Amino acid sequence: MFGRLFGRLFGSGEKLDDLVARLRPDLSRESLGVGPDFPGVAPNPLLSGDARKRNAELRTGELALGVLVDWREVGSDGSPRVVLMFDVETADGISFRGIADEDLTITELTRLAPGQTLPVRYRPAVMDHYVALARDADPARVRRLSEEIASRRRT
Repeated sequence: MFGRLFGRLFGSGEKLDDLVARLRPDLSRESLGVGPDFPGVAPNPLLSGDARKRNAELRTGELALGVLVDWREVGSDGSPRVVLMFDVETADGISFRGIADEDLTITELTRLAPGQTLPVRYRPAVMDHYVALARDADPARVRRLSEEIASRRRT
């Protein structure tokens, strides 16, 4: 029975991210401000091998700065799961729209404000719009990166 239901839902050849975008238009590529190369938001990243691999790679990714544009709550299993949209700038001068899929505490969620600059990590070899909050980033390193980006803007 489950197989038939699964076949009806996904048997048409429709990609899972397209289905998610139809069910949650606020998570569509257009709504998030990313291009067609963005793989989409996983319905449950804990069940997705690709999402687990991506998150592990992001934990060791390159440091960048992200200015928070907006966020969408996508679930809550004890702590709110949110998709954060950032305008990201890297140490190399690359700018892109970054999407972070994060579990936040209620306190962290209430402190979110558009325009905040937060350290994020990205994967330069992939550049798929995914980023992760760099909660472990050394504050001195973040400050140096911020100064480097600011000095590049002045010139």
